[in-house]
Amino acid sequence: MYIDSHCHLNFPDLRDRLPDILRNMVANDVGRALVVSVTLEDWPGLIEMVHQHPHLYASVGVHPDYEGTAEPSVQDLLDRAADGKVVAIGETGLDYFRLSEPLDWQRNRFRAHIQASRESGLPLIIHTRSAADDTLRIMRDAGADNGVMHCFTESWAVAQAALDLGFYISFSGIVTFKNAVALQDVAQKVPLDRMLIETDSPYLAPVPYRGKTNDPSKVIHVAEKIAELRGVSVDTIRQVTTDNFFDLFKRANS
Repeated sequence: MYIDSHCHLNFPDLRDRLPDILRNMVANDVGRALVVSVTLEDWPGLIEMVHQHPHLYASVGVHPDYEGTAEPSVQDLLDRAADGKVVAIGETGLDYFRLSEPLDWQRNRFRAHIQASRESGLPLIIHTRSAADDTLRIMRDAGADNGVMHCFTESWAVAQAALDLGFYISFSGIVTFKNAVALQDVAQKVPLDRMLIETDSPYLAPVPYRGKTNDPSKVIHVAEKIAELRGVSVDTIRQVTTDNFFDLFKRANS
């Protein structure tokens, strides 16, 4: 089976179509999905959804791009992470794309998530955009050594640095885009035992669905593109990314 390691099924675009999406997942051999948290305000609905479906998992965290939302303390994250369906902390990280300094609030938020990951033993889901140097610096300084760089779009040098810290690299539908040549090069270099696949749905639908609403059933197209780039079978990518998911998100094994 395939696993979508990062989606937002609790977002309105997907939540309102959940029965159809779950059926499409079954039809496309997508057997598991990780529903990723972006705010504490929305987390109760997310965890309620996940508890209703044994093949869905949850994370807890506050996205770096969400300013003016409830700020999570380390204890806030730890309290919610005690739920057995929570397999990760995040998504967290840094995003400087639309924001300007001072951004100490964002960096402090990131550090809180790293501390919660270290105390809980749960892996981090890291988002970085226009902030790779600071993201890696804080990861090193705060001792982040367990998690995944989700929806990876950075250079091979950044990927290497994250791999050296013990992180996995996850590819989304962006890797199928015609103009994503540099990212496709990274997808050929990341060790197979450190790779995950995701949709980040409802965003970033892969070719041939680009521009449409994405959902976990479409993660197969990410696997197919990586298989093509690496000259291996799609079955190989399916198996290694599924094994890697359970290796990283160990609580999903219970």
